[in-house]
Amino acid sequence: MELSREEVRKIAELAKLDLTEDEVDLYAGQLSHVLGYFRKLQEIDTSAIAPTASVLPLKNVFRDDVPQPALTPKQVTANAPQSLGDQFLVNDVFED
Repeated sequence: MELSREEVRKIAELAKLDLTEDEVDLYAGQLSHVLGYFRKLQEIDTSAIAPTASVLPLKNVFRDDVPQPALTPKQVTANAPQSLGDQFLVNDVFED
């Protein structure tokens, strides 16, 4: 399946990309090549393979949730770009 230049332009529009004419030509070939690989994959018989969500063994890697002392307001705002006392200082959101 060869993608047309118009199809590539439509895909670029959906992705909010502004492509040059050279890029449209380049991506038409590249995307057509990728779709060719998908076509080959669809030909493989996978009926004997059980569905799976992951091929990796799953295990919980989180630590136990142990209560700790709370941070002080000074510790909380220590890495803030701007703070005023114990509060985060942010730019105005609404115009006057």
